[in-house]
Amino acid sequence: ENPILLDKNSESIHSTERNGVLHSLGGKWACIDNCGACCYLGTEERDVESLLSDESEVTEYLSMIGGDGWCIHFDKESRKCTKYLSRPEFCRVDPESFERRYGAEKAEFDQFAIDCCIEHISDTYGDQSLEIDRYFRAVNSEHR
Repeated sequence: ENPILLDKNSESIHSTERNGVLHSLGGKWACIDNCGACCYLGTEERDVESLLSDESEVTEYLSMIGGDGWCIHFDKESRKCTKYLSRPEFCRVDPESFERRYGAEKAEFDQFAIDCCIEHISDTYGDQSLEIDRYFRAVNSEHR
């Protein structure tokens, strides 16, 4: 497995190995329905203080973590956010937010966001999961 690091200083990768197959990830970023991997907010593998811009964001983020590590606004049955339209800026995936938050230029957005999603989905559901298979199909990965 080729680990993907989500960090302000990490370089965007352009491929990942899965099941012995190299996947080229040059597609357009997409969010898949009924995933919610980004809604797992547990801090075991995330350095929240370095990812968020100020103390108020850190406080808000930490207040959203339920006892099981999932966001308190994530409906596990429907796998949807119950406050999607009013979600915090750090929950948004768009070129402007990623440029402000991670320094990812707009031209790099798709690849950077794909890398982030693969990391979250693999960490949350596993790199052999239905969710990661659905994600690879959604971003039109090429198998080499």
